[in-house]
Amino acid sequence: MVLFVSKQHVSQSLALSGETLKKYRLQGDWIEGIHWVRINSRCVRYNLDLIQDWLHNRHNPMAHQRAIEHYQSGLLSYQKKSGKKA
Repeated sequence: MVLFVSKQHVSQSLALSGETLKKYRLQGDWIEGIHWVRINSRCVRYNLDLIQDWLHNRHNPMAHQRAIEHYQSGLLSYQKKSGKKA
């Protein structure tokens, strides 16, 4: 199960400052809807698992792309319909 967590949680878990998180978001290093989501104008949540993977694979974008695809394949919106009628 993927959890989107607070800035404080990510900062503490990865020893990154809030400013660093914001920098990666604003520079486009992290993709909105994948690495982070905006809940409202004052609330941003982060996908800790994918951000950890990104940190490990920053210099290997193909490896990180596989992690993104794996994440997306687990979303309900990506699930294929069985074709059965209820």
